[in-house]
Amino acid sequence: MTDIVEAAWCEILTAVGEPTRLEGGSLLEPFTEMVRVAHAEPQLRQLYPWTGMWELHFSRCTELRPTWDIPYIGTLEDGRYYVEGPSRSSPRIAETDSAQAALALVIERLPPHCGPAFVGRADELVAFERIRDSR
Repeated sequence: MTDIVEAAWCEILTAVGEPTRLEGGSLLEPFTEMVRVAHAEPQLRQLYPWTGMWELHFSRCTELRPTWDIPYIGTLEDGRYYVEGPSRSSPRIAETDSAQAALALVIERLPPHCGPAFVGRADELVAFERIRDSR
């Protein structure tokens, strides 16, 4: 895991560990659980995490714009989870009762050669993979 990826995880874990930093009502507890379970998974912990709208996303690169080739997980009002993606236009993959089940669905759908996160932009990652795969 690179320092950049580790720092991103640390920032998210710190935010969920300090409930006063996040206001989410019924979404806070399942979101916190989802982040902690995801961080415990070695395959996901090596990817660059980012959050928004009570969703946890994973990128194969560390700089903006993130890659959109990995499904993401969101929280539902009833404490359950959904898995969608990899893009916003993709249909919902599933709804689950546990963070573990949602994360298992993401892990099943990781692209080949996924991780550790590439230090750089998505276009640089594509160029790197093109060279790597041509050998």
